[in-house]
Amino acid sequence: MRKWDGNIPPIDRYNSGAEKVIYNEERLPIESYGSTPDASTTKSIQIKKRTKMENATILHKANEFVKKGNYESFLAYCTQNTKWFFVGERILEGKDKVRAYMQEFYFEPPVFTVEMTIEEGDYVTVTGEITLKAANGTYNHYDYCDIWRFENGKIAELKAFVIEKKS
Repeated sequence: MRKWDGNIPPIDRYNSGAEKVIYNEERLPIESYGSTPDASTTKSIQIKKRTKMENATILHKANEFVKKGNYESFLAYCTQNTKWFFVGERILEGKDKVRAYMQEFYFEPPVFTVEMTIEEGDYVTVTGEITLKAANGTYNHYDYCDIWRFENGKIAELKAFVIEKKS
């Protein structure tokens, strides 16, 4: 057993194994110290590694229902108190308000393309183009940038920047 001299040696990050890859559900031994390093005990913690693009996958799966006009199935992916901010236009609070919005503006299912998807933590940013049919039968074309926030795998918030394309 090593005597405690009060000094903590630096970690050699190149030779310490600090870059060890953590696999899903892997258990790692963690040393925790009492008042001195001699009073250490080894515990094990479980670390879950998120799969890449988890929330983005959920969003794209939910949006497939929108493309088919199945808005109720899409809404199942939203929290009850979901908030949608359409910058410079309106704010929708709650699933019922989002449902009403879809009924009012989606005369036909929107046609949209995704140019880019970026996921960081609980946020997914998507850019692309969307075409909506208006009440008078004409089609309006827009560029969009949506920032989606997730809570426990469900859509909790949307901040949408939508710009109409001029002919």
